[in-house]
Amino acid sequence: MQGLSIRWMSALAATVAAAVLLSIGGASGQATNPTLTEFNRLAGEGRPALARVESFPNDGQVHVPTGTRVTYRTDPPTSGNHWERWVDPGRYGEVPPNEMLVHSLEHGHIVIYIERPTAEAVRLLTLWSNTWRGMWDGIVVVPRPGLGSGVILTAWGKMLRQDAFDPAGAAAFIDAYRGRGPENPMR
Repeated sequence: MQGLSIRWMSALAATVAAAVLLSIGGASGQATNPTLTEFNRLAGEGRPALARVESFPNDGQVHVPTGTRVTYRTDPPTSGNHWERWVDPGRYGEVPPNEMLVHSLEHGHIVIYIERPTAEAVRLLTLWSNTWRGMWDGIVVVPRPGLGSGVILTAWGKMLRQDAFDPAGAAAFIDAYRGRGPENPMR
């Protein structure tokens, strides 16, 4: 009986040690991840852009039947009733319905609208939308006809318009609002 306890305790100690090592490795891996390092640097530099963020009231969160057209207070929308389906994080070539994009915002995603982005904007937005793909804290990049070289970043109840892509301001917005949707806040 005592031998069983010693083996069990040894196995438990080995499991705990492995978990600690993985935890330390994961934390140090994040600190040296070039994507996160660059993003965090940009977000810090871009904090002044947050003074230009527009805030809007919550216009509802009811799931309406798919196909129902919803009129939104803002263009692009930042809250309101929406379909049960949402747009998964990623970069898209087609414009999804607003009713799905609003559900993505409710999930805590950042929805970024672009039309003719610079090569640097394409690089960073693609990188970021591939980095943050969680169900409750992702990044969705979609086209918006008529926007030209401008960029619009939206979160639930928030919007930041940029005349041209400002990576620091965009990173600060993403850092401030990603994962903070009302359906299941993650941050």
